Amino acid sequence: MPNPVAAEIAACFVHHDYSLAVRRMLDSCLDTGKEPLIREAVDWSRRYRSQEKDNKGSIPGGWLEEADRLLQQINSIAAQPVQQGVSLVEAKDISKTYTRGRFSLKRISLQVHTGDILGVVGENGNGKTTLLRCLAGQLSLDEGTLSYRLLRDNSFYAIKNHVAFIPQRIPRWYGQLKDNLHFAASIAGVTGNTNRLMVDFMLERLNLSDYAHLTWNQISSGYRTRFEIARILLQKPRLLILDEPLANLDINAQQTMLTDLRFIARSTWHPMGVLLSSQQLHEVEKVADTVLFIKQGSCLFRTREDAQNTEGYAFEVETSAGREQIAELLGGEAVQVHFNGGFYTITSTQRTVQQMIGDLIQHQVPVTYFRDITYSSKRFF
Repeated sequence: MPNPVAAEIAACFVHHDYSLAVRRMLDSCLDTGKEPLIREAVDWSRRYRSQEKDNKGSIPGGWLEEADRLLQQINSIAAQPVQQGVSLVEAKDISKTYTRGRFSLKRISLQVHTGDILGVVGENGNGKTTLLRCLAGQLSLDEGTLSYRLLRDNSFYAIKNHVAFIPQRIPRWYGQLKDNLHFAASIAGVTGNTNRLMVDFMLERLNLSDYAHLTWNQISSGYRTRFEIARILLQKPRLLILDEPLANLDINAQQTMLTDLRFIARSTWHPMGVLLSSQQLHEVEKVADTVLFIKQGSCLFRTREDAQNTEGYAFEVETSAGREQIAELLGGEAVQVHFNGGFYTITSTQRTVQQMIGDLIQHQVPVTYFRDITYSSKRFF
């Protein structure tokens, strides 16, 4: 039976989405578990990266033919089922209070399974990091229970090997970056040629090969985050927790990282669960299965469950039209129009978003930005 991902990769080539095709090809070859095929994919990727750096927009000669051969090999290997739905952590009514500062994380319950991405959003100082550190076993709980279903005991050592926590401020690395990755793989039991292959793979997969010979002081904070993710992935945790991983990345790198986290979480090679906190709400909502909105230590909204009970409709719009003009066109008292200095947030319990934006377009109101936030936690910011 043909590998369904191979068809997805082939479509990327048709539409010239070469960067995405490279990443998905690497993932697919890794999922086969065949080291010679993985090495071929790494070398094939290096050819593309080198050409991309020197002459953007072009591809190496014979590169597409090599891609076809790789896809044929992937298709010749029976696809393994993705291990989905294995419970990794379950939190029931957990809470944490700091004696200093009078901050309290109120009771929160959640579950994370393999393949899940759970996003935690909210303004600074509202409890996102506290929640993540509790789930990572770094903070003791005042109330509630925390269960790691795959562990026989919840000792700190067992949790540390089950859960990887990447803080916003990553501790300094010493020595060459690549040497650190080799060491990380070795302490996870990966040695010899497999160690060298997996480090080369991870460098290619996260587009870090050009920086592997550098040291910590020679790379930006964004690349430090990416190297830390590479190091953690080599150790194959079951649950990956990231605190504000997008904070130091540019907009393109943010989109790439979130997309890659989705692929990595649902890989055959090592399926895992992912939790991440962020203030980049729209980007996180695109990739997360569930988003928790936390304010003053309380979970006020959960997209997967609470969105079903959302009353009314809401959207954001950027336009040069005035508030009164918009309200009149959309039905006067039937809508509420709020302005935050950048764009309008428009809500209504009677009219759908499609009806309202349709009226603006029909009356030729200039719209430069639009987003339906009816089921988004953005409504609570």
